[in-house]
Amino acid sequence: MLSTITSGAVYGIHSHLIQVEVDVSQGLPCFQMVGLPGSEVREARERVKVALKNMGVKLPPVCINVNLSPADLPKSGTMFDLPVAVGIMIALARIPQETVEDTLLIGELGLSGELKPVKGVLPIVQEAARQGIRRCILPAGNAWEGALIQEIESIGMENVDDTISFLLGHKTESPLVRHDRLSDLEAIREQNMEENLDFADISGQEGLKRAAEVAAAGFHHLLIIGPPGSGKTMLARRMPTILPPLSMEESLEVSAIYSISGLLQSAASLKRTRPFLNPHHTVTGRALAGGGRIPMPGLISLAHRGILFLDELAEFKRETLDILRQPLEDKKVQIARSSGNYTYPADFMLVGAMNPCPCGFYPDMGRCRCTPYEVRRYLGRISGPVLDRMDICVEAMPMEFHDIVDHERGECSEDIRKRVMAARERQKLRFAGTAIQFNGDMGAGEVEKYCKLGPDESRYMEKMFVTMKLSARAYHRILKVARTIADLAGSRDIREIHLSEAVCYRGMDHKYW
Repeated sequence: MLSTITSGAVYGIHSHLIQVEVDVSQGLPCFQMVGLPGSEVREARERVKVALKNMGVKLPPVCINVNLSPADLPKSGTMFDLPVAVGIMIALARIPQETVEDTLLIGELGLSGELKPVKGVLPIVQEAARQGIRRCILPAGNAWEGALIQEIESIGMENVDDTISFLLGHKTESPLVRHDRLSDLEAIREQNMEENLDFADISGQEGLKRAAEVAAAGFHHLLIIGPPGSGKTMLARRMPTILPPLSMEESLEVSAIYSISGLLQSAASLKRTRPFLNPHHTVTGRALAGGGRIPMPGLISLAHRGILFLDELAEFKRETLDILRQPLEDKKVQIARSSGNYTYPADFMLVGAMNPCPCGFYPDMGRCRCTPYEVRRYLGRISGPVLDRMDICVEAMPMEFHDIVDHERGECSEDIRKRVMAARERQKLRFAGTAIQFNGDMGAGEVEKYCKLGPDESRYMEKMFVTMKLSARAYHRILKVARTIADLAGSRDIREIHLSEAVCYRGMDHKYW
């Protein structure tokens, strides 16, 4: 007898529904699985047989064939255990086929029959809802992930015995974990907010805070250069407090990446604030971009819709930093393997902080002890193409004694965030009906359309282009930053004063490089 169960698999960041076809026939006893199963999938044979035995189901000496369709898509992971077990029970006429109609089944089996949580549930349930599936049966530990999708009923099970009882309409031994909709998402957002971080804690550095506000409003890449102890890291860690919150669609998009990576452990870990990742400078290129035998998202994908903060930027290996060049431009990471090509999203804000020289005090020659060669070699670790992709480059000035002792508490993050949100609303109206969300997302074509200049502003930019020897990319980035500055000022058009501020944010790279 043949049975068909709907399950799912993740391929890169994309999810696919998988039809688990189980056939039981007379012949030499065997248990075969086909359809490009990985080693973890093939091991399901032993887990399913022992789990069914321990729950009192004795398999007859028959030939069991399992096909995972579509057969040309590689399958990995342990989420096919439950659908294979239920498929065998249907093929043995223990459960009617109609009980699993419009039902998605996912779960890993323990040898006792318990259902264990698996990775990647959220994107699979999203795909199931898009294709009309109305119910999903998941391990109890994953039921809350299914509940994030309003169009589908999520039912959590403790073990395979309860799953069979539920499908037969019998009372289960363990209480069902039912979720129709996850509520109080705002409370989850507050739980995810880091406590005791506020821009008001930063002494002085008004120019630095202004640059951070502009970067947050337009989602622009930011590079901070300055001596040790000038507040570079302190400011960067507080940038998430002034960023616009994630929308529900963005939250599910980011949470899906964390689900695939196995980092979404409970409802409290649902991403309601923008990610902030701060890798050490010894991080490898593979950890940054992603990859592995079974490709997984890297740090730049985990920072999607958020901030990737690289502290001590010049201490990173140059080849590691150069990995960022394509993702910064394309906003995605492409990984090629023999099993296929994988694409992960990488739309993040890069924030870098660095010293201007190995000792950190250049160009203060009264304190700097580095030779000109050492300074050039140190700064040379940041390649020109990476530097050219930084929208805003700003200098953190050394702290004076009175800035620390006589410091009055400045603007709090909430006040800055209100201005950022107002600028974000203007961008939302401007880009309505397009895939663009922030000014920083604009390409060359969008810059021509949305950043038109008047005659005086055009002459000013022509002069700056020649004087500063700008590249076409740098020119477009100045216009994007100027558009954000105009949005913060509530101006419909880009004025020369906005362009002047944007040009100043490109001056630091000429000073040091």
